[in-house]
Amino acid sequence: MARNERNNNREVNSELQKKTVGVNRVDRVTKGGRKSRFSAIVVCGDGKNKIGMGMSKNKEVAAAVDKAGKKAEKQMITFPIVNDTIPHQVIGTFGRGKVLLLPAQEGVGVIAGGPVRAVLELTGIKNIRAKCIGTTNKVNCIKATLNALENLRTAEEVAETRNKNVSDL
Repeated sequence: MARNERNNNREVNSELQKKTVGVNRVDRVTKGGRKSRFSAIVVCGDGKNKIGMGMSKNKEVAAAVDKAGKKAEKQMITFPIVNDTIPHQVIGTFGRGKVLLLPAQEGVGVIAGGPVRAVLELTGIKNIRAKCIGTTNKVNCIKATLNALENLRTAEEVAETRNKNVSDL
């Protein structure tokens, strides 16, 4: 039975899509010379309503990307999607970076740039507009986007926290 459970977990992981957002070379200067390593940022999503981000360093690029992908799978968050877009406008922050996410009408597509676009394409949201405000640092933009997606609430969740009906909102 444990073997079947493992196979089911592999099938779930095979549905995940991964996108490498950035790879940087990081040097450490010692008295013996420079020691190079590579840092990788990977975003992982299931195309429905789960997304995660992972960062890692290693001596080889491929190893750093694999390691970051595994971290992204472990750190996945879920959020609500309503009619292929987000339920409401939201601002996510991380450090000095802010990301504004706006719901869009049918047929608009994903209007976003840089690392925010990579995140939104893997979420399963088909119609959305996004804007990076402040820093354009890849890590800060991705984490701000994840923060914004975490802060999304449906009308039912808001009504439940206020002890009201959805029609009263």
